[in-house]
Amino acid sequence: MRRLGIFVHIIAMAGVFVWCFGGAASAEDATTAAPVVEQNTPVTVAPSVNLARVVPARTKRSSTWQRDGGNKDFFHIGPGETHVMLDVDGPGTITHIYMTLVHPDPLDYRDTVIRMYWDGEETPSVEVPVGDFFCVPFCRAKRFSSAMMAVNSGDFESDSGYNCYFPMPFASHARVELYNESDERYFGGAYAGVWYHVEYELYDAPLPGDLGRFHAQWRRENPTASVGEYADEQGPRLNTTGADNYVMLEAKGEGHVVGLFLQVDNLEGGWYGEGDDMIFIDGDTWPPSMHGTGSEEVFGGGACPKYEYAGIYSGFLLIENAHDQDWGGRNAMYRWYVQDPIRFREDIRMTIEHNHANVGENDYSSVAYWYQKEPHASFPKLLPIEQRRPRMSESQKQAYAKALELYKEFVHIRLKALYGGGEELPREMRYAAWRVGNHLNEGVKRMHVGDFDGAIMFLEKALERWKNRELPRF
Repeated sequence: MRRLGIFVHIIAMAGVFVWCFGGAASAEDATTAAPVVEQNTPVTVAPSVNLARVVPARTKRSSTWQRDGGNKDFFHIGPGETHVMLDVDGPGTITHIYMTLVHPDPLDYRDTVIRMYWDGEETPSVEVPVGDFFCVPFCRAKRFSSAMMAVNSGDFESDSGYNCYFPMPFASHARVELYNESDERYFGGAYAGVWYHVEYELYDAPLPGDLGRFHAQWRRENPTASVGEYADEQGPRLNTTGADNYVMLEAKGEGHVVGLFLQVDNLEGGWYGEGDDMIFIDGDTWPPSMHGTGSEEVFGGGACPKYEYAGIYSGFLLIENAHDQDWGGRNAMYRWYVQDPIRFREDIRMTIEHNHANVGENDYSSVAYWYQKEPHASFPKLLPIEQRRPRMSESQKQAYAKALELYKEFVHIRLKALYGGGEELPREMRYAAWRVGNHLNEGVKRMHVGDFDGAIMFLEKALERWKNRELPRF
C-alpha cells in the first residue's frame, strides 16, 4: 500500500503564505520521503512549485449553512451550551478556521472557549478563550493580517472576521467545539449567532509518524507579583534563576513551539518591557537554552515601541498609550516561530520577566501555540469565567452591567421576533428586528472600546425606537 507523505511548506510570495501538503512515500520510508526531483533544477529551489503539485486528498468543509436551503446560515449557542464545529474521522488535516459574530458582546471573547481533541484523546489539546485564540486582545478586536492569524473588518465597527491558518493534522479523529460558559447570554451578541467555516482535507492513506499534533494553551497572572524594587544600595536587582518569571508554557514530550500571543495591561505605567524572555529546554537549570534581551526583541520591534504595527511573523497589534502616557494601558503582541520553531525533545518551560528582574506588577495573559507528539501533559485548570475577563474599575463595572442589561433585553426581543415565541410581525418590522439603525450600532461599538456610559445612551435609544415600532434608518 502506498502511503501519503505530507510535507509542510511555507510559501512567501508577495506577502501571501500558503501551507501545502504533497509528495508520496512508500510504507517503508514514509517519514523521510521527499518529492523526487532532479537536483539543481528550478523545482528544487522554488518552493512555490508545491502549489502545482497534485495531492491525493479530498477537500471538505464544516460550516453553519442552513440545511434546508434558507439563508439563516448561523447557529445559536445558548448559555452553558457546547456546539460541535467539526466531528470527523481521519486521517486528515484542518487547513483553515474562520468565524464571525455580528454585534458581539465584548465578553463573548473570553466567556466562550474553543477546544480541540485529536484521535480520541480525553483531554483537549487546545483550550483557549475563543477571542484570545484568534489574537483578540482584552475582548477588543483589532484588525490585522499576519502569516498565521488575521482579523479582518466587517460592515460595522464591532464586527470582524477571525481566521486561523495553522495546519492541524489528525490520524483517526478530530473534534472542534465551542463552549459558551456564560450563564446568562447567547454567544454571538445582538444576532445571538455564530457563523463559521472549518476547512479540512481527508486522505486515503495514513499520516506519517513524525507529524505532531497542534496545541494551544491560555494562561493569565493578574497581577504579576513584584519581587521588590528595581535597585537597592547595592545596585540593580539581578535575576539569575528565572524562577519568578511569568510562565507562558510548560509542556512535556517532543515537539516545537510555533507561536505566542502576549497581552500586558500596564497598570504601573512607564515602559514595562525590560523583561527578558527565558526559555528552558530539556531539563535546563541555569542558564536557559534561550535568553533574550527585552520584550520588544521577542516581537521584532525597535526599542520601546509606542506605535502599533503588524508584520508577517511578528507585531504589536495594540498599544493604547492610555492616560496620556507612553505605553500606558493595554498592550498586545504576537510572534510566529515559523522560520525558527523552538524545538524540544523532553520538555519546555517558556517564560518572560515582568519588567527587569520581575519588579513589575501588571496583568499578563498569553496563548502559546505548539506541535508535539502525544500524549501531552495536563493543562492548568482554566480560570473561572470572572477571572478571565479584562480588568475594569468599579464605575466601569456598574456602567457595563447597565449596558449589558439593555443589550440582553434587545437580544431577547430580537430572538422572539425572529425565531418564534413572539408576536406576528409584518415583513418590514421583522427586518427592523435585525437592524434598528445607527443607535444600536453605535451602542455596541462603544461597548467594545470601553465607553459604557455612551453605550447606555445609544442602547436606550435603540430600544425606545424598537418599542415605538420606528423603522430603521439606513
